[in-house]
Amino acid sequence: MSGKTGKGLSYKDSGVDIEAANQLEGGYFKLIQSTLIPGAIRNDGGYGGLLRLQGAVGPSGKRWRDPVLVSGTDGVGSKLKIAFSLRRHDTVGIDLVAMSVNDILVHGAEPLFFLDYIGIGKADKRTLLEIVKGTAAGCRQAGCALLGGETAELPGFYAKGEYDLAGFAVGAVERSRLIDGSRVEPGDIIIGLPSSGLHSNGYSLARKALLDKAGLKLGRRVPALDRTLGEELLRPTRIYVKPILSLLARFRAPHPVHAMAHITGGGIVENVPRVIPADCDAVFNSGAWTVPPIFRLIQETGGVDESEMYRVFNMGLGMIIVTAPKAAEAALAKLAKAGCRGLAVGRIVKGRGLARLA
Repeated sequence: MSGKTGKGLSYKDSGVDIEAANQLEGGYFKLIQSTLIPGAIRNDGGYGGLLRLQGAVGPSGKRWRDPVLVSGTDGVGSKLKIAFSLRRHDTVGIDLVAMSVNDILVHGAEPLFFLDYIGIGKADKRTLLEIVKGTAAGCRQAGCALLGGETAELPGFYAKGEYDLAGFAVGAVERSRLIDGSRVEPGDIIIGLPSSGLHSNGYSLARKALLDKAGLKLGRRVPALDRTLGEELLRPTRIYVKPILSLLARFRAPHPVHAMAHITGGGIVENVPRVIPADCDAVFNSGAWTVPPIFRLIQETGGVDESEMYRVFNMGLGMIIVTAPKAAEAALAKLAKAGCRGLAVGRIVKGRGLARLA
C-alpha cells in the first residue's frame, strides 16, 4: 500500500500506541512459554492458540480416550478496584485463572488451556506485564497452558489507571468420569475445602462495609487479620485443581465423588443447590469450620445479617465436595496428603433442592 506520509492525525494521537503494544507482546510470549503443556503447539504471533487434544496431557499426566470438553469463563469483578487503589496488579491474574478453572473442575475436568482478555484505557507496560505474570502463575498452578489472549487499548472508555479482565478455560474429562450431581443421594457427606479469604466475590458489599461505612484504610494493619486490609483483600483465589485431581485419581469410575460446587457469587446457599437433585437438601453444620476473620469484620462493620453473609460470600469454604459416606474418610486423607485439608461440614438429606445451615 502506498500513499503520502506526513503529520496527519494518527492512531497514537487518539491514545493508542501500536509500536509500544508490539514491543510488549515480546514479554507476553516469554510468559506464555512458561505454561505450555504436552500437546500445546507453539504459535508465536498467530491468531489463535493451538493444542492437539490427542497428544495433550493435563495435570494428571494421563492421555485421553473418550474425552468430553468442558469450558468456563469468568472475570475478577470489583476486586479490581482494590488493585487500582493499591496500584498492585500481580495477583489479579491468578484470580482470573482460578475463577474459570475451579468452575470446570467441578465436573472433574482437567484444565488444558486458558485465554485472557484485558481491556485497558492506556497500555501501561508495567501494569500489563504484572497482570500477565499473575495469569501465567495461575496457569502453572492449574497445570494448563496460557495459549494466548487479547489486549484491547480503549482510550476514553476506561478511567485512568483502570482496566477489566475476562478469562476463558477449556478442559477435558473422560466421559465415564464426568461429575454431574445425578448420583447425589441422602446420606452423602459434604466436605468443605478452605478458601484463602474472599476469593473474587462479594467485593461490592465488602468495599461498602469496610471502606465506605467503617472508613477503614487499605494500608491500615488490622490486628484481627495480622496484615493490612489491602493485603487481605488482594489475597488470590485458591486454585483447587491439583488436590482435587489427586483425589479423583484415587477412585475408579464410577467414583464416589458425586458432586462438587465452586463457591462463588451467591455463596453456599445458592451454589450448592446447582449440583444436587431437586429432592435433596444440603444441610451444613455451621460449627464444623472456623469462619476467617475477614468475614466477621465485614459483618460487624457493615451490620450485615448472617443470612446475607452466607448468600454473598464463601464464608471460608471455597469448594464443596459431596461424596458417598463410605468414601469420606479416604477422601479427607487423600486431600490432606495433597496439601489441602478438608473438613466434613454437613450431609445430604431428603428435601427440596436447598442448601441450609443447621
